[in-house]
Amino acid sequence: MFYATFSHQRSAEGALLVFALAVFIATFITAYYYHIKDPLFHQNAFALLTVVVFVRSLYGMEASLRPSRQAKRRVEVGRADANNATEQARVDQRDRNIIKTMYQMIPVGLGSIALGFLIWNLDNAFCPTLRQWRRAVGLPWGILLEGHGWWHIFTGIAQFFNLTWSIWLRYCFDGQQDQVELVWPTLFTSVPLVERVDRQSNSTGKKKRV
Repeated sequence: MFYATFSHQRSAEGALLVFALAVFIATFITAYYYHIKDPLFHQNAFALLTVVVFVRSLYGMEASLRPSRQAKRRVEVGRADANNATEQARVDQRDRNIIKTMYQMIPVGLGSIALGFLIWNLDNAFCPTLRQWRRAVGLPWGILLEGHGWWHIFTGIAQFFNLTWSIWLRYCFDGQQDQVELVWPTLFTSVPLVERVDRQSNSTGKKKRV
């Protein structure tokens, strides 16, 4: 995610530098964690990378989609609107709707990873007690008290939302908002998917999945 976020739309040389930086960060975190064997360092490193990627993505979303910022940028570069008033209004409303939906996705991902971190920290703090409870309960229900396992589950959910958001952002950065849409039928019983709009079969309601 770090590489995909910071290398997009960069030159080949710039992307290579980002790749080298990502490899260095991953190698340093792994080696240092192996040396000190402190889970707290691993948690903090993961949290820091997550925050950096999130903030960069959030900035890119606002800078690329917010109509007021786009209008200000066009004025700064002295470029008149390429679209007529009606089309520009449609584009602005489309981008507002995209931003609104993205801001609905973000709390789900952040809430999931925050809950995962909370459970992981509780697991570290009360490990001896939880281990005794697991032994007392036995299998299969004892696995429900595996805090680190729950951390992986909730982190996986968060990363799914993050990846979906990033895929959608990638299309938006490339000016391809009209080619895809986010399909998310219900908030709690489904997951969002980026799907390509198949204009040839749009009248039948069929879509081609990305």
